[in-house]
Amino acid sequence: MRTTDLIIKKRDGQELSTQEIDWFVENFTTGEIPDYQVSAMLMSIYFQGMSIRETTDLTIAMVNSGDSLDLTDVIDGIVVDKHSTGGVGDKTTIVLAPIISACGLPVAKISGRGLGHGGGTLDKLEAIPGLNIQLTSEQFKEQIKTTGIVISGQSASLAPADGKLYKIRDVTGTVSNLALIASSIMSKKLAGGAQRIVLDVKTGTGAFMTTLKDARVLAKLMVAIGKNSGRHTVAIISDMNQPLGCAVGNSLEIQEAIETLNNKGPIDLTKHCLKMAGHMLFLAGKTNSISEGSELAKKTLKDGSAFKEFVKLVEAQNGDTKYIYKPQLLTQVKSISTVTSTEEGYINKMNALNIGKAAVILGAGRERKEDPIDLSVGIIVHKKIGEYVKINDPLFTIYANNQNKISIAKKEALKGIQVSKKTKIETIPLHYDVIE
Repeated sequence: MRTTDLIIKKRDGQELSTQEIDWFVENFTTGEIPDYQVSAMLMSIYFQGMSIRETTDLTIAMVNSGDSLDLTDVIDGIVVDKHSTGGVGDKTTIVLAPIISACGLPVAKISGRGLGHGGGTLDKLEAIPGLNIQLTSEQFKEQIKTTGIVISGQSASLAPADGKLYKIRDVTGTVSNLALIASSIMSKKLAGGAQRIVLDVKTGTGAFMTTLKDARVLAKLMVAIGKNSGRHTVAIISDMNQPLGCAVGNSLEIQEAIETLNNKGPIDLTKHCLKMAGHMLFLAGKTNSISEGSELAKKTLKDGSAFKEFVKLVEAQNGDTKYIYKPQLLTQVKSISTVTSTEEGYINKMNALNIGKAAVILGAGRERKEDPIDLSVGIIVHKKIGEYVKINDPLFTIYANNQNKISIAKKEALKGIQVSKKTKIETIPLHYDVIE
């Protein structure tokens, strides 16, 4: 085969065969195909798209480009995994993993870092001093065998083609293609050993899929890949027009996750985690229905068993549990300031993207993968869409270490707020659809 022939074939809108996709992925992974030809192929895919069969083949080829985690020797039963497409204030994994573990299911979770306004689970966990989030495959397996719960970063040997491909997508303007997004997400899930997969597909101003239509297309595509790969996959489409919970920023989100595990968290975050848990427990055969799964999950928050599982996780990965019992120690910053409302009325709009950008300005996120981040800074959101505010009521609390960035972050966050004196819109849905 010749790379040029495959580029021309896809450029002209034709489908690539399974053999052609396998050959292409194998050769760009080993470096036989230069980056400029990979870029040309990506641009051809971006404009011409890929069929479900092509996308599934691309996913499987990326899985086969490296090692896959086989957990059958350490987990007796079904392995269920969860993935979120990312959003502002989304600390679901940190709450959900201990819940599932407390319900008697092992949790072997491979997570990622954040980029742009979307925070990453690994960055949040690193706010806990000493916690090791980069385990080897052997350490990963040993921990799941001994403690039943583990969250770690992706090994470089797992689906390496995805990592190489993403770096080129990131600099060629081809990140937003649905087939490339779906194959990237699903290749990591499949390589991670998941037998059942629950996807949290975000939609709204703070999500990658800003419209419900696009979110549904992506959800259906990933569910189809899962089915074609022999994995039972369910996608829940959830809202990201406003932050999930109140905290945005790594240590602040850890503190809020701990509050939620102690059954004292924000209502929206708690409801979302319980819904996700219900689907995961049902898929694993732990309960007879999704609602029964959600109820079982709720008990773990009330009786404290979910919190105990989180402590177990932190201890196993060498984190200092002092900060789990006293999470306020995580959020030590030089400056804490409150932004108040200058108007009275109902909050009819809260743009999650603006709030996410404000957190990045403070240093809580990164624009490039190699950028350092400040784990202690961030924003607490005090009001949500549909709530009434009076003049001088608090809208945000800003946690900062750089005085020069506070006013810029404040302006960015306020861009997304709209207060109406006359009309009140209904509270926006937390969930829109379930795709099976």
